[in-house]
Amino acid sequence: MITKENILAIAKKTILSESEAITKLIDFLDENFYEATQRIYETKGRLIVTGIGKSAIIAQKMVATFNSTGTPSMFLHASEAIHGDLGMIQNDDIIICISKSGNSPEIKALVPLLKRFGNVLIGMTGNITSFLAKGSDYVLNTTVDMEACPINLAPTNSTTAQLVMGDALAVCLMEMRDFKPEDFAVYHPGGALGKKLLLRVKDMIENSLKPTVTPETPVKKVIFEISEKRLGVTAVIENNKIVGIITDGDIRRMLNNTDTIADLTAKDIMSKNPKLVSSNTMAVDALNILEDFSITQLIVSDNGEYKGVLHLHDILKEGII
Repeated sequence: MITKENILAIAKKTILSESEAITKLIDFLDENFYEATQRIYETKGRLIVTGIGKSAIIAQKMVATFNSTGTPSMFLHASEAIHGDLGMIQNDDIIICISKSGNSPEIKALVPLLKRFGNVLIGMTGNITSFLAKGSDYVLNTTVDMEACPINLAPTNSTTAQLVMGDALAVCLMEMRDFKPEDFAVYHPGGALGKKLLLRVKDMIENSLKPTVTPETPVKKVIFEISEKRLGVTAVIENNKIVGIITDGDIRRMLNNTDTIADLTAKDIMSKNPKLVSSNTMAVDALNILEDFSITQLIVSDNGEYKGVLHLHDILKEGII
């Protein structure tokens, strides 16, 4: 009977087995890895990654990683390659062929065809004496002692080793290209991640209202301005300069402390030296300011010119957090 303890023990054994397998990859990093990485970095073509079976799935993931980190890549299924898809390979392309055994029928049929094109071929295999290894210009050794699978058949440790070797290549190439967060953003413009990396304050205030009063504006009109613009705040402007800010919190505190507001003006209740951001500020940086000071609005100003108000709700609506 399988118990909870047995299941947890099997899971732990699997994770430990895979972690040990990928740790051993360190010993396989050699001149082949260095030269292959250098050739990929220097090529004017694309990186074509191919494989069969589970290795094809790993190849697809590797292509996604390479493309998102600045190395133009394409996936080529090994079985489809010999039925017409070889036409996608161009002269300057470099090819990575992934196969645990390196001796499957599809790989044996594909390798000579790839070599005929004259492209650089990088073999990623767990058998360094295989047909694939012997036919490759560079060999990335992903040998594993055994699979985590209890019958040593289902690709587990071997596909994890392939995945990790691919990640090692991708990270090395990122470092070589001096790949920065702004570069990453170019390839990830959609979703919350893209917005964190690309969205700026100006993108959120283009159609924003600009609540404005002067220091001499009566408090009653200040309240009206805040209510009408529905941002919970107004800037206080004098001689085209931002001299203060009044929030709905300031209004509540005033009402708690004052019996009459008839003689009060904006300058009597405003907060001086409000927190300002430029319209070019990254939205995520503006969010950090709001959190650091426990406030919900920021005055947006470019070189002293009042541009509008950024509200916490504007950021929330964009789904950044």
